[in-house]
Amino acid sequence: MSKIEKKVLKIKEEFLKVLKEDEEFRYVIAGYLNLTDIRTSLAKLAEAQAKTEERLTRLEEAVERLAEAQKRTEERVTKLEEAVAKLAEAQAKTEERLTRLEEAVERLAEAQKRTEERVNELSNAMKMLSIQVERLSDVVGFSLEDVAKVVLPGWLLRHEKINIESLERKFLEVNGELIEVNLYGEGEKNGLKITVIGEAKSRIYEKDVKDFCKKISRIEKTLKPPVYKLMFGFLIHPTAEKEAEAYGIKLIASYMR
Repeated sequence: MSKIEKKVLKIKEEFLKVLKEDEEFRYVIAGYLNLTDIRTSLAKLAEAQAKTEERLTRLEEAVERLAEAQKRTEERVTKLEEAVAKLAEAQAKTEERLTRLEEAVERLAEAQKRTEERVNELSNAMKMLSIQVERLSDVVGFSLEDVAKVVLPGWLLRHEKINIESLERKFLEVNGELIEVNLYGEGEKNGLKITVIGEAKSRIYEKDVKDFCKKISRIEKTLKPPVYKLMFGFLIHPTAEKEAEAYGIKLIASYMR
């Protein structure tokens, strides 16, 4: 029994006691009140109290649910705070890695710059080397040309029955233009005059044969037929042999006798 019900019961008991002991009070009350109305009022009051208790019970249950929900919310907030802390830590690590990466990129860019400078230096060195090689090639070419002038007359006599006293460097005029040839000479074969024209190259490749053919095609009309075409060198590449055979050019190596 609740406190309110106890108070109501106590009031009811005191009221009935006074009503029973005091006849004058009983008559007064009877004149103004009807005992049935009092009982009805007391019953309504008890019913209202019961409803109040029920509402209080529901309110207490709601408060308990709210407290439980609040507890769950606090747990979720705690987890969220932990997740945010982990995310902040991960972000700090990411920024640290990014800083290291930026430093590495800077070092790489610096190294690339040094590499480009070295490449430029190497390129300049290669240009100088190319110039020196060209100069050396000219020197070797002249030396090879001198060897050809000594070797070829005997070789032509032994292998081709061409009798020629000497070969020389010569400039031939074609349509007002002077075209230079390394080796030029006029001789005899089987009692007939023959023109020998050739070029000395240290290494003879397919491209060299083609270039020589282009030169011959420009000057051949100015020569007295028949014309014997040759190329003389230290090394003859296999691709040059096939090309020379197609154009009727004889390839002679310095080591041939």
